Amino acid sequence: MTDPRVRCPWGEGDALLGAYHDTEWGVPERDSRRLWEKLILDGFQAGLSWRTILARRDGFRRAFEGFVPEIVAAYGDDEMARLMADEGIIRSRAKIEATVRNARAFLAMREAGEDFATFAWSFVEGRPLLWDGPVPPNSPLSAELSKALKKRGFTFVGPTIVFAWMEATGLINSHVPACYRRAEIAGKTLRHND
Repeated sequence: MTDPRVRCPWGEGDALLGAYHDTEWGVPERDSRRLWEKLILDGFQAGLSWRTILARRDGFRRAFEGFVPEIVAAYGDDEMARLMADEGIIRSRAKIEATVRNARAFLAMREAGEDFATFAWSFVEGRPLLWDGPVPPNSPLSAELSKALKKRGFTFVGPTIVFAWMEATGLINSHVPACYRRAEIAGKTLRHND
């Protein structure tokens, strides 16, 4: 029996992507550590398909020891060598090094009294932004958040990566108008992008 619900086109025809679409993508995430993990995974996705990252997500979580920032921030040469040899992840030295830098930036924010979730959600006034019209690869808002992240020491956080992260974590609700998830999440939306 086929599912009669209408989804975003990318969530159709693939069980892994469909499950992710239906249960995670666009759901407002307010946990700082989980937001950070998703930002890291979106950085690893640059130049690749999201399905590639999603299929390896458990491998990433194992390799980066649960994405605990305190652990990742302490990584040195031995951990870099271990990660570069790990076939369960994307073995990009630049992306792995960015993960370590981003863990340190995350911790520096916390030590300065700045909560990562509060910081991220402040860019959308604390409520998901309902995206109307065609969805671009990035936006002035993602460029602004990207710049703020870079100012705090983050890397691999360009406007396109940040826009995808904002969509994935529910800062932006860009489910297509006919998608059943758009309406479910839109009930929590403060404003439109116009």
